Amino acid sequence: MRLIDNRDIHDPALNLALEEYALRSLPADKTYLLFYVNEPSIIIGKNQNTMEEINDSYVRSRGIHVVRRLSGGGAVYHDLGNLNFSFITQDDGSSFRNFAKFTRPVIEALRGLGVQAELTGRNDIQVGERKISGNAQFSTKGRMFSHGTLLFDSKMDSIASALRVKPMKIESKSTKSVRARVANISEFLDRPMTIGEFKNELLRALFGCEPEEAPVYPLTERDWEAVRRLADERYRSWDWNYGRSPKSNVQHACKFPAGIVDVRLDVAGGRMTGVKIYGDFFGIADTAELEELLTGVRYEEDAIRKALAEVDLNRYFGSLSADEFAGLLLLRD
Repeated sequence: MRLIDNRDIHDPALNLALEEYALRSLPADKTYLLFYVNEPSIIIGKNQNTMEEINDSYVRSRGIHVVRRLSGGGAVYHDLGNLNFSFITQDDGSSFRNFAKFTRPVIEALRGLGVQAELTGRNDIQVGERKISGNAQFSTKGRMFSHGTLLFDSKMDSIASALRVKPMKIESKSTKSVRARVANISEFLDRPMTIGEFKNELLRALFGCEPEEAPVYPLTERDWEAVRRLADERYRSWDWNYGRSPKSNVQHACKFPAGIVDVRLDVAGGRMTGVKIYGDFFGIADTAELEELLTGVRYEEDAIRKALAEVDLNRYFGSLSADEFAGLLLLRD
């Protein structure tokens, strides 16, 4: 097994691109281990509806990255207190969905630190009833990776706020994330350590040597150029992170001074379709004009505000601001 040095990069787009590049482009006769720590970000499962999984206003106000990964499973929150690992190897026909195979060495390393970890359910690592790690996998063309989170010293309040789901606002066929009680590994350690020291302890256990002696795969500058290109083309792409979301139906009504406004729309490919506006408001203009204007607009705040910038909403609803109407369209509390 070779270690991939990610140069202490905390950009989730680059780290996910590095993982994919290693999977598809590095010599296939070897197994690789990648560790990375991301800046505050939400990593969306391949089959999930992004807007269903994130608290959009919280995420935007704090500059939290939102990036879709290749693997399935639920949305997870990353920050500088979360260590992520990825085993990149051949898919021998019996390894995909075999989470025990890939979590076992990590669990053994944790137990060596006094953390009584165990694999539970399909793909979680827990200490007692508390989850410290979630895992997912991806396979293509005889290669696969099995990756997971290790909550070391993450901000639990941020996890709860960033991933807050708003039930009753979306009906979707996408995968629902499982919200389990979570804990930081640091709570279970016999002695305090930094996340860097924790990573080194894992390296010692996984490679059986000092971290600086672990065999490293030498990435070239050409490799890094390809990684950066992949990050830009896929993992920084709105079409990948939002537009790939499964089709969903949004229905949201609110009572304003002008009356009740009830918005119903489909979201397909990350864009609004089938927009319908109902209510008991009194307007001069026909809301069909507004429905047509919004059809095809990206389902995100900036795009909606841009579409409404020159619209006099009072003509349609009476006294109603752009902020109020945008908040109605989006999934806000």
